[in-house]
Amino acid sequence: MTRQELIERAGRITAPSPETAREFEAAAPALAAELNRIMAARPDLTALIGPDNTAMMEDNHRNHARFMTSLLWLYDPQILVDTVLWVFQAYRAHGFRLTYWPAQLDIWMQLLEERLSQKAYAEISPIYLFMIIHQPAFANLSENPSKKSCLGLSPS
Repeated sequence: MTRQELIERAGRITAPSPETAREFEAAAPALAAELNRIMAARPDLTALIGPDNTAMMEDNHRNHARFMTSLLWLYDPQILVDTVLWVFQAYRAHGFRLTYWPAQLDIWMQLLEERLSQKAYAEISPIYLFMIIHQPAFANLSENPSKKSCLGLSPS
């Protein structure tokens, strides 16, 4: 699957309502903190993120919450895809394993379902499902850092 195909598929997701964006924004700091608590307690954490990457993981979760807040306010499929590709490339370069993303995204989904209204969850969950379902494509496109065209950039 190409970057453009991912963008086209992401374009089929209905943009969340302002009410949902507002609800997520209010909950985001607590959601990220709870995700960090849950992930830190995992016995397989080092296998997921590599050694000495706990602080980086926690920063990633807080940054993810901020990114998702922005994305929910102004949904843009290209920004979603390009950001996920960048995150895969950057964090894998620091030792994060492919198994990290489904692990943390599954927990995000659980927390969203538990802590947000049904309406907000229904509007946000398609974005998370998109990231989970297309993880193999994101991994494939981000594997070769010299393949800058996968990030929408011109090759050097």
